[in-house]
Amino acid sequence: MKLKTKDIGFVVIQFCLFIIYLFDSDFLNFDVLHFIRIIGISIAILGGFLILIATIQLNTSLSPFPSPKSGANLIQNGVYRYIRHPIYTAILLIAFGYGIYIGSLFKILVTIVLCVLFYFKSVYEEERLVKMFLQYTSYKKRTGRFLPKWLN
Repeated sequence: MKLKTKDIGFVVIQFCLFIIYLFDSDFLNFDVLHFIRIIGISIAILGGFLILIATIQLNTSLSPFPSPKSGANLIQNGVYRYIRHPIYTAILLIAFGYGIYIGSLFKILVTIVLCVLFYFKSVYEEERLVKMFLQYTSYKKRTGRFLPKWLN
């Protein structure tokens, strides 16, 4: 895999957003009803399971960079049968769910920025995947970017 400046840029911005997420702002916190907290932590736990499954299924093709690794395989089974970027989805679920759970508007806002970043990162990644895998275009047509097509 030959990394381009964009690959490194996306990962650096993503890492910075992860660091920013660790901080919080008390004036942006809000009170959360108990059942909403349960929903929030449930969303985060769902994201935790999804990231575990997707990471195992991606196996040696896993990379933080959007450009695919040399010799990587196009995974089209498991969660990848329904979602092209389940790890991005999982990270967003964890971040959003935890933000709801603790009542942090700051964390929710950082998650929204992260979602925008993941959209642009995935667009770039897919441009690279189309060049590497002939079947990627048909794979795109039958799967959703972050959610299964039947939920879009």
